[in-house]
Amino acid sequence: MSEGQEKGLRLDKWLWYARFMKSRSLATKLCQSGKVRVNGDLTSKAHHLIRPADVLTFPKGQDIRVIKIIELGTRRGPAPEAQALYEDLAPPAARKKSGKAPVALAGKRELGAGRPTKTERRAIDKLMGRD
Repeated sequence: MSEGQEKGLRLDKWLWYARFMKSRSLATKLCQSGKVRVNGDLTSKAHHLIRPADVLTFPKGQDIRVIKIIELGTRRGPAPEAQALYEDLAPPAARKKSGKAPVALAGKRELGAGRPTKTERRAIDKLMGRD
């Protein structure tokens, strides 16, 4: 590693190297939003220097990611190389493969909500004596 990398690496650059963000500009925007914590301290600077053993906490989609930095990296490589840069301390809950939020089942609703079903209409007709 070069001498500059022994001191640390920019936060936005590392987030991009580790493939948490699609572009470096998106990583910079995340850092500037003030939602990233480095070792528990909020930072709003994309140029904040990070080092191995630092712990990052930041929102990613609907999850809060807690990441321990293992290596700084030298480039944005393939996914296996990027995953070797960090350890996930709080992996997100397992989701379905679609990645979407669960959808309520059709036909299942709270009692008395909405228009009656055909079965419910027949039961009402029977109760009212309208056979």
